[in-house]
Amino acid sequence: MVTGFSGLLTATVFLPAAGALAILLVVRGDRTIRYFAVLVALADLVLSLLVFALFEQGDGAERFQLIDRFTWIPAETLRASFFLGVDGLNTPLVALTGLLGFCAVLASWHIKLRVREYFIWLLVLQTAVMGVFSALDLLLFFFFWELELVPMYMLISIWGSGRKEYSAMKFLVFTLLGSAFMLVAIVAVFATPGVGTFDMVELSTKGTTLASASVLIPMTGLFWLFFVAFAIKLPSWPVHTWLPDAHTDAPTAASVMLAGVLLKMGGYGLLRINLGMFPGQTDKFAWALVALGVVSVLYGAVVTLQQTDLKRLIAFSSVSHMGLVLLGIGSIGVSDGELTMAGLNGAAMQLFTHGTITGLLFLTVGLVYEKTHTRHIPDLGGLAGRMPVVATAILIAGLASLGLPGLSGFVSELLVFMGAFQAYAWPTVLAVLSIVLAAGYILWMMERAFFGVRRERFAQVTDASLVEATPLVLLVITIVGIGVYPSLLTDVFQSGLEPIVALIPGGG
Repeated sequence: MVTGFSGLLTATVFLPAAGALAILLVVRGDRTIRYFAVLVALADLVLSLLVFALFEQGDGAERFQLIDRFTWIPAETLRASFFLGVDGLNTPLVALTGLLGFCAVLASWHIKLRVREYFIWLLVLQTAVMGVFSALDLLLFFFFWELELVPMYMLISIWGSGRKEYSAMKFLVFTLLGSAFMLVAIVAVFATPGVGTFDMVELSTKGTTLASASVLIPMTGLFWLFFVAFAIKLPSWPVHTWLPDAHTDAPTAASVMLAGVLLKMGGYGLLRINLGMFPGQTDKFAWALVALGVVSVLYGAVVTLQQTDLKRLIAFSSVSHMGLVLLGIGSIGVSDGELTMAGLNGAAMQLFTHGTITGLLFLTVGLVYEKTHTRHIPDLGGLAGRMPVVATAILIAGLASLGLPGLSGFVSELLVFMGAFQAYAWPTVLAVLSIVLAAGYILWMMERAFFGVRRERFAQVTDASLVEATPLVLLVITIVGIGVYPSLLTDVFQSGLEPIVALIPGGG
């Protein structure tokens, strides 16, 4: 049993919630609340980067590090632990959550409606996502997974726009449906004779009792129950319809967190639980993951071309890019260790790179809407001359999204295609076509909104202020930095994926 208590991960996970509690009970005044929330988010960013910096790689390093563990529910019939830990798979995602959480708080600087409640929900949301990425106990994982629902629902339904109540409820219903599938699977795993544990490390170890036990639900059934829950959150076609509505009507900060880290919870779950606990089933049904991935990639790209709302355009592009995660995971069908690693590393990289890219896209679109009061692309034009900082940021994000070499999106997409092509050549070729379509909708959007004819009604539009530009600069640096030096992430992800690949039939 993995034991220990370093305290660093617990602090990283719960600092935002502690900040939310302080805002509720102690901090007074809207301006003071804003400054305090920024301070809390900055401190959590520092902690998350410290987690990343302290993670050890190489021979002799422990797989799971910075362990925080103690008995959570002491009972003979229900043994659940408060169990946090990081390996190469979730360490970058913890850092990503810290980064986007800080950016989301800065993007909320001008919130005037119910300021106290807003920042409370935003900080609680960050704790929930941090918990999902750090939890190594299935019951604790599910707790954080469900905790995320409440703040996101509140943020969309109260501070959103348009059909905000409808979009918030649609998000809630879809996610709760997925959670129901997950809960059935978790209970079935625990109740299996000879298992009796929620320990994700134990359940994902070669020779685990789960692999040999007479499970209450067949292993294939458990695999698909978990898969449905994670596919909804990813989201994958055809359970993606909640995403465009939620994005369109959510406030900017909620869109940043939703696209940047909440979708990544689905991809992380597929890698950690579906692949880690059910490697044989993932290998068996790799073709299905590839098929769904290719359909998601092409469908998302084609529908994106038809959008005239900036937010809906980015939302549908996310469906396309998350399809690449399924394609990368499906690459294990090649049953070759090296090539399997390439595809899986690409899938994991896509989670991080897409998080920073879409986070930057939604931040810039939020600024465009705040200053022009429209997201309708035909109504925009010539904004690059009025908003050069915003235009530069969205251009870099757009080029990264279509996979331009030298930017972070190129590395993740290349690894996915390299891994998948060896096993599924023609489906991969079809997925590659998405890059052509991505170039179409990104360049079309940029030309119409930023480099088209100048509109006189935007003559008084101003560029991003210092507070508004800070998160843009941070994400641009991250996108360019990872693009220039991708091994900063690929080596970390590889150290986390190698033990999982070893469980795949023929993988190691």
